[in-house]
Amino acid sequence: MTVTDEPVTVRARNRILPAPVTGQELVLIGVIAVIWVILAFRTPAFLTAGSIQPLLVATAPIALVGVGMTIVIITGGIDVSVGGAIMVCSVLTAKQLVAGLSAPVAVLLAIAVGGVLGLVNGLLIAYGRVHAIIITFGTANLFLFLGLQLFGSRTVNGIPPTFEIFGRGDEGRTLGVPHAFAITVLITVLAWWYLRHTAGGRHFYAIGGDAHAARLAGVRVQRRVLLAYLLTGLLVGLGSCFVIAQGTSTLDQSVGAGKELAVIAAVVIGGTSIMGGRGSVLGTLLGALLVQSVTSGVTQLGWSSQLSDLFVGVFIVVAVGTDLLRARTRRTR
Repeated sequence: MTVTDEPVTVRARNRILPAPVTGQELVLIGVIAVIWVILAFRTPAFLTAGSIQPLLVATAPIALVGVGMTIVIITGGIDVSVGGAIMVCSVLTAKQLVAGLSAPVAVLLAIAVGGVLGLVNGLLIAYGRVHAIIITFGTANLFLFLGLQLFGSRTVNGIPPTFEIFGRGDEGRTLGVPHAFAITVLITVLAWWYLRHTAGGRHFYAIGGDAHAARLAGVRVQRRVLLAYLLTGLLVGLGSCFVIAQGTSTLDQSVGAGKELAVIAAVVIGGTSIMGGRGSVLGTLLGALLVQSVTSGVTQLGWSSQLSDLFVGVFIVVAVGTDLLRARTRRTR
């Protein structure tokens, strides 16, 4: 009897995670390069160290908080309270610096306070079973009220240069690279590796794709959601140290204002799906760099500051529209 081995057809599995560098990230790199070249021709001083270094310093807190926000949005949530949380962390830390607290302890204090605020959001969202936009909108107002009470209708004056290591001075750079930006890149790379190459990281994508199916597969959905908001809070605390380092010896009540919009814009422009289940922290870093490049370019060209909002808004609409078209194409296959 002759036995014939039939060829076995192996069905290719659908890709769950994006490629190491996605097409949208390559497009962002190209757009940033074009913007930098145009600005270099229009204002030759743009590509000098005196211009690029402050740009990277300003990008750092947005991209850093964006790492946590990316994970939150991947799970299908959102956190609009990060602006208020930055205010609370910043004013508490600044007051302790004025009181003579050392830099390492002040950084730990800021991270701890941010972690507590993130934990509050995580507990309410993960175990309260209320949509994240409702919870974080409420806590955003609570954090804002708490921050204003801590300010006490006064600015925080006489902040010592304790955080110069994160700032724009010579002490804040190594080989010309600002320490704040270098730390942000390092954390971004670690988060990218964790999301792609560990089971825990892939669980975040599974939750965003279908939380019920993830729960049936054994994923502890509530713990993962709690972890996402806790991580965001910890990064908010560290990011507030970068924010303090950007300023002068005075901290006013506008600190943190609009930061939540800048962070969400960076995440969405970076290619993270607002519907959850897909995204990359590398894209968020590029998105934050693009947003800050546009803002810096508009300022250096002497244009109205409202134009930067217009350009960023266009980028957001294009990114969201592309994501919706991509999702519709996948459904029709």
